[in-house]
Amino acid sequence: MYKSKTVYKLPFLFFLLLLLSFRASAQDLADKANAFLNSLSPELRERAHFPVTSEERYNWFFIPVKRKGPTFNDFNEEQKEAATALLKASLSEQGYEKTRAIMELEKVLKVMENDDHMLYEGQPWRDPLNYHFCVFGDPSSTGFWGWRFEGHHLSLNFTSDEGQIVASTPFFMGTNPAEVRIDYQKGKQVLKKESDLGFDLLHSFSPEQLKAALFSDKAPYEIITGTERQVSGVEQKGVSYKTFNPEQKKIFMELLETYIGEYVFDFSENFRRKIIDAGLDNLTFAWAGVTDKSDGHYYRIQGPMLLIEFDNTQNNANHIHTVVRDLTNDFAEDLLREHYAAEHQNNR
Repeated sequence: MYKSKTVYKLPFLFFLLLLLSFRASAQDLADKANAFLNSLSPELRERAHFPVTSEERYNWFFIPVKRKGPTFNDFNEEQKEAATALLKASLSEQGYEKTRAIMELEKVLKVMENDDHMLYEGQPWRDPLNYHFCVFGDPSSTGFWGWRFEGHHLSLNFTSDEGQIVASTPFFMGTNPAEVRIDYQKGKQVLKKESDLGFDLLHSFSPEQLKAALFSDKAPYEIITGTERQVSGVEQKGVSYKTFNPEQKKIFMELLETYIGEYVFDFSENFRRKIIDAGLDNLTFAWAGVTDKSDGHYYRIQGPMLLIEFDNTQNNANHIHTVVRDLTNDFAEDLLREHYAAEHQNNR
């Protein structure tokens, strides 16, 4: 359920103290990034650290591929603790728990595939520790920098400026299997709410709304945006939020909150405010594929600055991909251009 207004009903002083405490934790992100970098050997630090202008910052993937940046497999216990502290500080508790759960699904795949010897680039094909850390720029409470956590079914991109996270997209989470059906971890569904709430909203529609929402009887095999640096060519389709009745709005906002809730408090509040300022009535919900869980299905939420995609088509519709894109600020590219333009102006 949409809960942003609950915060604003708190007594002003309590809210101010709460807000300051959360902002302080955001300020600590640079400290945790530096603690992580300083814990590394020179060789590992060289592998993990890139200029903020590096093209590698935009080189994001969510499938098993060869990646840059060291992984948990490369770290000693102190380094693992520093890496984990940085990850925790960059996500909400909900976001962190989902991230860890997605990593643990690698163990499920290893059991399902029944092969302890499958290798990729000399590393185990399924490995819950094979997730990479890359830091872009010099972490600072005043400067512009970013970092990425990435591996199979995770690509979490963060950009910070003046001590605050200013961008956290593209933000990809996926699960294979979507529902574990073997004895090991049986019944586990990491992205259950994203799936169930999508169906709840779809099944609440009137015939006219359903006709507007359905744009294809076949779901796309993959999220349409793929790993594009900038989203383009995704036509806005679907049924408009402004046609929703109160119960449908409640479901829709709970679905939206499920995605926004992965972020740390201050960024989620700013991102939510940005979506609202762009106009909830400008958002649409579109669906493709079957309207039950028997086969592949896909939905997207789209508006002037937002695109969320959910796709469950592979492995007999038991393999979910989701992504959140800020159509105006992925990778904080606009802010980065402004930052360097201002810096150039000041140095003239």
